[in-house]
Amino acid sequence: MMNETSNFIKTIVQNDIESGKVKNVITRFPPEPNAYLHIGHARAIITDFEIAEAFNGETNLRFDDTNPAKEDEEFVDAIINDIEWLGYHPKKICYGSDYFDTKYEMAIRLIKKGLAYVDEQTPEEIVANRGNFNESGKNSPWRDRSIEENLELFENMKNGMYKEGEKVLRAKIDMSSPNINMRDPILYRILFMHHHRQKDKWCIYPMYDFAHPLQDSIEGVTHSLCSIEFENHRPLYDWVVKECEMEHVPQQIEFGRLNIENTVLSKRYLRELVSLGFVEGYDDPRMPTLVGLKRRGYTPSAIKNFVKASGLSKVNSTISLSMLEHFVREDLKLKAKRIMAVTNPLLLIIDNYEEGKVEYVEAINNQENPELGERLMAFSKYLYINKDDFILEKPNKKWKRLALNVEVRLMYAYFIKAVSVDYDEDGNIEAVHCTYDPETKSGSGFDIRKPNGTLTFVEKTTAKKALFNIFEPLFIEGSEGKDFKDRINHNSWYTYEGYVEKAKDEFNELESFQFIRDGYYTVDKNSNNDNLIFNQTVALKSSFK
Repeated sequence: MMNETSNFIKTIVQNDIESGKVKNVITRFPPEPNAYLHIGHARAIITDFEIAEAFNGETNLRFDDTNPAKEDEEFVDAIINDIEWLGYHPKKICYGSDYFDTKYEMAIRLIKKGLAYVDEQTPEEIVANRGNFNESGKNSPWRDRSIEENLELFENMKNGMYKEGEKVLRAKIDMSSPNINMRDPILYRILFMHHHRQKDKWCIYPMYDFAHPLQDSIEGVTHSLCSIEFENHRPLYDWVVKECEMEHVPQQIEFGRLNIENTVLSKRYLRELVSLGFVEGYDDPRMPTLVGLKRRGYTPSAIKNFVKASGLSKVNSTISLSMLEHFVREDLKLKAKRIMAVTNPLLLIIDNYEEGKVEYVEAINNQENPELGERLMAFSKYLYINKDDFILEKPNKKWKRLALNVEVRLMYAYFIKAVSVDYDEDGNIEAVHCTYDPETKSGSGFDIRKPNGTLTFVEKTTAKKALFNIFEPLFIEGSEGKDFKDRINHNSWYTYEGYVEKAKDEFNELESFQFIRDGYYTVDKNSNNDNLIFNQTVALKSSFK
């Protein structure tokens, strides 16, 4: 838990409390409502909420909805759902657009102080005159307008009297500053767009670097936690709070981003994957979005433990996907019932078993967690096993499954021995004939012979048909540096038809199971009791496959 493990942000907050600088800790998670959240966002969410919780503080969810060009209510609802799914409950849900009147007033304040002006340069001229790391910027020819003229022009901007890009409001700071962010940054631009909350009230919109510190101050945020790329923006953040004479002064603290190997976390690229049809949608189980991970069967606890174990530092970090998979296995290990499924079925016929008889054997739901109880599992003359659990050729000593004249145990049932095979018209093995030893029933104490391994199976007449989705990485390993579209693995989703034992009457969406000797699977959203669909969450570390 973050409140049990130290990190540099927690140390800063602790010192602020002990010095009396801060009494009540308030953080905020400030997403733009223009995309679905992904695993990288999880670090920010968990850091914000866990830091506040460690000091009995509170966290706001604040939508930074200052750019109507990309915002949508769909993303607002999705973000709220994702945060709740992770198990966090914000103290308040706020919207940056609710403070537009205050931000406008603060812009007027800066103009009256001689610290902001209306610029008429084209966007291209503004960029060109901004300079670079080796060259100072050039003052705008409009930089020294009078306060009265700037007030009039800014009012005209608000009233929609100019075209988009024709005028902007800029801060008047220092065009020779070594920090390019301080070279008269743009505070407001003109956008004639419908806003999802403010409707058509505004045609000027504040820039992020102006809006964000004001929003933090208005909400009383004590520690404004953000990713490391905003470190060079911090002087501007502090300048806005100071020069707008905000009553509350928040503190910006930066931390490194979390990346995962061979995984794209760019919102733009994720949108392209969806819009170009490379994936089903944002909740495609191959996507690194939280809705995609949820559909695949990743759990909130696993994601939290993964993020916390990755640590928190001032530098960006890249973690192996196998580390995330480890925490999924660890979380599901004691929670998931372990049942039997056959993803690539081969018919098994027990010749000396009574025709039409179905008996039930006792099976343990999870050997490592007795609290999950037991179940009865069907057994009869006709069973399904996985095709790769049988070979026709004489096996070597390492083969611990079924072969002709080789005896194995069927888990929770009997010893069987393969005696012959049936072929279809194409010469493929259609069925394996076996004999069973009724004296070897599991739990009977029979231990005279040692079987050549233990197999899982599903009884044919009670089995439930199912589709099994198996996933590979969405991007080709080692393809970094290539064009985004050239990196896509077009064979990253396989579907198999098979059977699952009738371990329960209904399999519910997002219910997770361990298919013994295979992996962890989760019931898909499109599944129903007549058409079961399972997504492989993660394979077993020691899987036979």
